[in-house]
Amino acid sequence: MIRILAIETSCDETAAAVVEDGRRILSNIVASQVELHAPYGGIFPEVASRAHIEAIVPVIEQAMREAHLGFDDLDALAVTYGPGLAGSLLVGVNAAKGLALGRNLPLVAINHLEAHIYAHWLEVESEGAATPPQLSGGDGGGLSFPLLALIVSGGHTELILMRDHGQYEYLGGTLDDAAGEAFDKVGRLLGLSYPGGPAIQGAAQDGNPEACRFPRAWLDDSYDFSFSGLKTAVLRVVQKYDDPPQGRLLADLAASFQAAVVDVLSAKAARAAEEFGVVAVLLCGGVSANQVLRATTAERAGVPVYCPPPILCTDNAAMVGACAYRHFVAGRQAGWDLDVVPGLRLV
Repeated sequence: MIRILAIETSCDETAAAVVEDGRRILSNIVASQVELHAPYGGIFPEVASRAHIEAIVPVIEQAMREAHLGFDDLDALAVTYGPGLAGSLLVGVNAAKGLALGRNLPLVAINHLEAHIYAHWLEVESEGAATPPQLSGGDGGGLSFPLLALIVSGGHTELILMRDHGQYEYLGGTLDDAAGEAFDKVGRLLGLSYPGGPAIQGAAQDGNPEACRFPRAWLDDSYDFSFSGLKTAVLRVVQKYDDPPQGRLLADLAASFQAAVVDVLSAKAARAAEEFGVVAVLLCGGVSANQVLRATTAERAGVPVYCPPPILCTDNAAMVGACAYRHFVAGRQAGWDLDVVPGLRLV
């Protein structure tokens, strides 16, 4: 039995969790900063890092209390060291290094993108289009290889082929705005609240997704993505009106934008799934909570499509603990010279 305390502070969520054997969540605490950043319509890095400093100790203490464990019951300590905002990452890494040194615990450094993928190995009921044989992931249970991971969040949009644990091949990614970033920016254009993803999904419910035929950047046969042109197209429509869109116009614009993003994401994921003969598609990251993306990808892909519950789609520490288990049992540990890598890549 291996118990790992995991810490995640890559962006604007201060999170800590205790995970057992890479699967069982003993605690999963997330302190959100959404209200702090809402006035800016996006993440204000300096505000984020200061909020992490204030929240990190209480969040870790709560995670340990809810797990009903003491530090002597832990086998290792894990932390996200990139990618992300430098100031935010530093808070988590320094807290983890201090705890690991003080408690004489091994330290495991985790890539935030890889952690999103490992949310699928946690013991939770699947909310995907299909139900795995047992749980949402797990050896001999729900997942075998190869797998296709579509990571869609505020900072990343990437298609990753996963041939085995720790074996990744980069297929393509965004050339400009990430999908989540596009949702936030268009949300501001439409006068919606932050974050833009949930706000646009809500506004689009009564809209016509074909009302505005926004452009799709197919980029020939590549698996890359581009959403800057789509964002500009929405801006051009909004500029035609003196007042912010409301009512039917707002609903139609939101639905049409959402449809354009989902169309490209789901089509490329489905094509990659067929080309590389994967056994399942794993939707990962905050945008994977979007219900239209889930449904459309499931409809198009010729294999099962799995999605974690919303709390494990957005940034959290349980996914870090699940990923850290794989590294720990493989003997991979970080040194005390561990530093943050804001631009860290998975492949």
